[in-house]
Amino acid sequence: MSVSHDPPASPVVVYHRPGCPFCRSLLRGLGRRGLQHDRVDIWQDPSAAAEVRAVAGGNETVPTVRVGTRMLVNPSAGQVLDAVAEVAPDWLPPPPERHGWWRGRARSTEG
Repeated sequence: MSVSHDPPASPVVVYHRPGCPFCRSLLRGLGRRGLQHDRVDIWQDPSAAAEVRAVAGGNETVPTVRVGTRMLVNPSAGQVLDAVAEVAPDWLPPPPERHGWWRGRARSTEG
């Protein structure tokens, strides 16, 4: 088993483990919002598991998310985005484009 210790490409790192429903939910939420992030499986990376234990009271509570130097234990996607807005706002995804039935319709200017 080889474990990479390269620095993450993103300021957002999601520590997870396979089969975790809370991890799956958070990752789905981040994906829907378009937030770029790195993922680290704590069962494959002992140093990542130790980092999680250090901030989660000795437990391997996942998902745990690192945003810059801030650690969030079991956050919602909204909490992760709020932290990114404070720590690394350039990494926020663009707001979703809103489409509605009114878009593209000409307004009548006749009186």
